[in-house]
Amino acid sequence: MALPQLIPSHSSSSLTHQPPINPHAANPYPIFKPFLKSSSLSQSRRYHRLSSLRCSASSFPENHHADPPKSDDVVELPIFPLPLVLFPGAILPLQIFEFRYRIMMHTLLHTDLRFGVIYSDSVTGTADVGCVGEIVKHERLVDDRFFLVCKGQERFRITNVVRTKPYLVAEVNWLEDRPSGSEDLDGLANEVENYMKDVIRLSNRLNGKQEKETLDLRRNLFPTPFSFFVGSTFEGAPREQQALLELEDTATRLKREKETLRNTLNYLSAASAVKDVFPSSS
Repeated sequence: MALPQLIPSHSSSSLTHQPPINPHAANPYPIFKPFLKSSSLSQSRRYHRLSSLRCSASSFPENHHADPPKSDDVVELPIFPLPLVLFPGAILPLQIFEFRYRIMMHTLLHTDLRFGVIYSDSVTGTADVGCVGEIVKHERLVDDRFFLVCKGQERFRITNVVRTKPYLVAEVNWLEDRPSGSEDLDGLANEVENYMKDVIRLSNRLNGKQEKETLDLRRNLFPTPFSFFVGSTFEGAPREQQALLELEDTATRLKREKETLRNTLNYLSAASAVKDVFPSSS
């Protein structure tokens, strides 16, 4: 799958301006990334350096409280703040080297293998909504670092921080999408898939790549998991991804993703027209 660039919708806080179209300039917009399909630790190691991230627990005060819980099903969960967003069904390779998170891994490997991944950055702080990461493969090195491959599971909302040392532990409620009423979710999902295909096709053309057979991007996924898959491909726009993760309505999420893809397609179409008029000297 090609790696075209994405222009988030105007509602996204991650986009502040739209530069002039230059088909030969480096595109400033976030990367549209396909699902990582790692079948082994060795296959995913090329991602480890990018995912070896130091995290801070200081973003949460000890008495932090979020919005009132939506369910009585409250559980405690170790929390790993990261400058990225994990979606249900997505694969996340990580290298764990900071001491407190090595302590967390030792505990998890003897208990539940599940921890909460939550988005955090220096501008917006630490989010309240995140996604459970379940360890599906791990490798412990002689220096006590860990290589992990995790898979996104349920979404959650933090309701109370139990402790911050040696790592965050919080009480959470599980989140599920509400029924979308009379919305045609299958129709919306098909529209989003078609926009994705058009964006990939046009991006390949702009980058001089050979056009390939149209991919089955949806892969028989129901609309809700497909909407999470689409959100996971919006790499480079973590605040937009966080907004998508927090939505509790599949139709609204698909509509927002469709708008982002439509904006991107319009941009790529204009860039393609400019390139046709002013081809590069090479």
